[in-house]
Amino acid sequence: MASDLTESFSRPRVAAGALFFDHLGWVMMVVPSYKDYLDIPGGYIEHGETPTQAVAREVKEELGIIPPIGRLLVVDWAPNPSEGDKQLFVFDGGVLDQDWLDQIVLDPAELTGYEFHDVASITEVTIPRLARRITHGTRARGEGSTVYLENGETVS
Repeated sequence: MASDLTESFSRPRVAAGALFFDHLGWVMMVVPSYKDYLDIPGGYIEHGETPTQAVAREVKEELGIIPPIGRLLVVDWAPNPSEGDKQLFVFDGGVLDQDWLDQIVLDPAELTGYEFHDVASITEVTIPRLARRITHGTRARGEGSTVYLENGETVS
């Protein structure tokens, strides 16, 4: 009986990412070598890692820097038809000044570049669900709040 119950439990893939900003308040978007849209720095959480440990590791692996990672901005329950249940944590990476930008060394196996984009036009460069997550995360950052989303949308 116990095995029947555990088979019905969700086992989501869990990922963590960070929103980094420039001095204008534009958000950093990375150019993955394996996706056809821009993304935020981050990735899947490994066994035994916490979301904060994972985002710090992913930022170091992808960008080659270890900036301080701030507070949680967004949790999004976002199932994907091809990948199943997913839970995504988005943290405040803060402002990357020129000193941080000068230290970036991209992992060529994962990224081909990075760009900063105005959050108001983020829907033009990424998938809708991620664009909503970025928009809500940016607003939560400004308000000092944390937002829970499902598929990038607030739940009332």
